[in-house]
Amino acid sequence: MGLVHALLPLAAAALLLLAAAPPPATADDPGLAVYWGRHKEEGSLREACDTGRYTTVIITFYDVFGHGRYSLDISGHPLAAVGADIKHCQSRGITVLLSIGGQGGAYSLPTNASAADVADNLWNAYLGGHRAGVARPFGDDAAVDGIDFFIDQGGADHYDDLARRLDGYNKYYRGRVGVVLTATTRCSYPDHRLEKALATGVFARIHVRMFGDEQCTMSPRYSWEKWAAAFPGSKVYIGLVASPEQDSAWMFQKDLYYEMLQFVRSLPNYGGLAIYDRYFDKKANYTGQG
Repeated sequence: MGLVHALLPLAAAALLLLAAAPPPATADDPGLAVYWGRHKEEGSLREACDTGRYTTVIITFYDVFGHGRYSLDISGHPLAAVGADIKHCQSRGITVLLSIGGQGGAYSLPTNASAADVADNLWNAYLGGHRAGVARPFGDDAAVDGIDFFIDQGGADHYDDLARRLDGYNKYYRGRVGVVLTATTRCSYPDHRLEKALATGVFARIHVRMFGDEQCTMSPRYSWEKWAAAFPGSKVYIGLVASPEQDSAWMFQKDLYYEMLQFVRSLPNYGGLAIYDRYFDKKANYTGQG
């Protein structure tokens, strides 16, 4: 009995520690998005969807546009297989987006006419349109659910025109949104490259990158809440890197909960988490912890 009595305080302490532990970062989140297409070693799009973790996959990147040329860079993944995988993911209820821009490539919108041309190409090559002479890289019967604006270089002009034109294609869908528009912004508010585009009010979601910005590292919750307050009509996501290998702003799961999630999850336009990217999430098992 003496040994049992000696162990009781330790058992009680262990129970207290378990009770105080934060829930997994994804336990109560309405959405979990992941960026896919930056590393061939990340596995297929189908594999990402079959993990059961993600509610949205974002294909990266359509990164050459605006000067009569259009190009997609998905790090060597076979395009034909991606088309079948898009349909597979959608059959599981997972939203599939195509992200335009990115941290490299050659893109800009020098004129309103160039915005119209890019909208036409996105519609006919990747969304619900079909036009003779416009190739569909993912196949004729595979269409993404929307477009993510990840504008990380160049000027801000005419992305508002592009957003309005893409949103205008929703007139071809009855009773539903056929072209979902989202934006992946820098953490510091406002993001000057996307400020005019976001002012159109047509973006359903905003993924705020809580990395790559010293100000956000110092006060991540304050920075994110400015975005949530500025766009009450959009779902606002917390954008995170999945590994400390990627950026010093990586957040340990416990820190993420105590510094941010316990405060922001109750906000009506909190959308969830957006993880950059699938390769590092697979490697570090960031969204599988907890």
